[in-house]
Amino acid sequence: MPNKTKKDKSSNRKASNSVPPTTQLLKGKQPGSQTAVKKDKRQSSSRFSLSNNRELQKLPAFKDAPPAEQEKLFIQKLRQCCVLFDFVSDPLSDLKWKEVKRAALSEMVEYITHNRNVITEPIYPEVVHMFAVNMFRTLPPSSNPTGAEFDPEEDEPTLEAAWPHLQVHTHTHTHTHTHTHTHTHTHTHTPFSCYRFIFEPLAFFSPQLVYEFFLRFLESPDFQPNIAKKYIDQRFVMQLLDLFDSEDPRERDFLKTTLHRIYGKFLGLRAYIRKQINNIFYRFIYETEHHNGIAELLEILGSIINGFALPLKEEHKIFLLKVLLPLHKVKSLSVYHPQLAYCVVQFLEKDSTLTEPTVMALLKYWPKTHSPKEVMFLNELEEILDVIEPSEFVKVMEPLFRQLAKCVSSPHFQVAERALYYWNNEYIMSLISDNAAKILPIMFPALYRNSKTHWNKTIHGLIYNALKLFMEMNQKLFDDCTQQFRAEKSKEKAKWKEREEAWLKIENLAKSNPQFLMYVDSVGSDSPMDMETDGPLLDDVNMLKKAVEEEATQIQKDQRRERPLMRRKSELPKDISTVTALELHRRAEEMITPHDGH
Repeated sequence: MPNKTKKDKSSNRKASNSVPPTTQLLKGKQPGSQTAVKKDKRQSSSRFSLSNNRELQKLPAFKDAPPAEQEKLFIQKLRQCCVLFDFVSDPLSDLKWKEVKRAALSEMVEYITHNRNVITEPIYPEVVHMFAVNMFRTLPPSSNPTGAEFDPEEDEPTLEAAWPHLQVHTHTHTHTHTHTHTHTHTHTHTPFSCYRFIFEPLAFFSPQLVYEFFLRFLESPDFQPNIAKKYIDQRFVMQLLDLFDSEDPRERDFLKTTLHRIYGKFLGLRAYIRKQINNIFYRFIYETEHHNGIAELLEILGSIINGFALPLKEEHKIFLLKVLLPLHKVKSLSVYHPQLAYCVVQFLEKDSTLTEPTVMALLKYWPKTHSPKEVMFLNELEEILDVIEPSEFVKVMEPLFRQLAKCVSSPHFQVAERALYYWNNEYIMSLISDNAAKILPIMFPALYRNSKTHWNKTIHGLIYNALKLFMEMNQKLFDDCTQQFRAEKSKEKAKWKEREEAWLKIENLAKSNPQFLMYVDSVGSDSPMDMETDGPLLDDVNMLKKAVEEEATQIQKDQRRERPLMRRKSELPKDISTVTALELHRRAEEMITPHDGH
């Protein structure tokens, strides 16, 4: 067997996993058609304080203003964008003024993206104030259920009512086959009754424009953190972190990028940001078990951990052991597990001495009755084994393979299948080969027993494949384990026979009782015979070898990736408007990347 070194394996992994896995906006789609079902639109309204005077004056464009007046005009537009409108109780109100605000935001995005030396010192407090007025608010109570009723894999996200834009479609009656899309500022000569208003995820004013403008502001070459730190302070960061509990995944996507940029530019805020994220995790683990932004926060931390200097500070090690590892306990692990596993593996790549406490913690939190969660643990454990040092592997191999033996014996075929795929990993097989004398005696009984008794035929082939690899690895050790297993089974049979004989003696004594016939019909006289489920033993080592050779399945090394293991879930009706809104959402990174070269 070719030995694949840890260095080779790690370099391959780094090439594909140099950044944290991105949080998914939409849940995985099941194959097959999805029946559209009419449902109430899942929206919630945050508590904004609406402005009293909402009539806005359309200001001149920047290109029409002389250079000396542009800073003043910029401030006027920023203050104009502090006016808040009603998007919930009366979304069709103030359409003209909403369009003025939307146009001002769009123009400012273009202005700071394509012009230099426009972010002057007076602009900083105005930008931060405008962002705070529009974004910082009390989030509405969760519309999804809490506690045991909450299923993060099934319950749909609730979209922020102020986020979707209002799109106006006009019907041109002279040409019935065409629809003209007209914005509000062109409505002056068109009767209002000609318009059909439809709420869709493209539109009038949305927090998306505010987030995009603020990100452009942070990314601008003119941005000076020394000036901005007077306004972007701990209080600002705390309010930003509070918004991560928003139920709208589009907002959390922008928040993630915004916080990451602030972390990168403000060195004095880094420790505070990490501390407050820790506090969110502590409340989530030990108090609420319900928070919408855990995956996004872990995605940020994945990038932060990637940049930790060596040797790791004690603070960072405590974060792994006291915060990240206990996150495996929470029942909604599936929502954020890819990001969590990435963070854990990043730590182990930086400091291999953390491997033993990490693996032991995973074994401590190992699911007992939740098979899909068990598959997630097996996925993460293989990622850890991909980067483990041989010296650290020796410390954890015995408890680890005792757990793997239990997984191979699991009646849930996906758990058994996922565990047996470890034998397709060349680096793991090289570690097993170097320590076969300890590992094979642990694994052999579970492999042999389930090769006979597991209900799923696919598992039989995978088990024979693993046995064949063990046999090729160390023939003598394999023979010794076979003989030892047969000897133990013979002892078990002898003990079972003794119990049978003892039971027969009890039965015979009972039969000698005069009242025996009164009870025999109702109770019966069954004895615990023939209860063994292991099936017949192969009495000869050569017979076992022959069976392994014949039954072993030649599995392609990439088969696991071709057919990912996932929980089989029922098809539930989806809210079409929610799905459409999320599909049309442009991520913050995609939105700002094309302009980075300007």
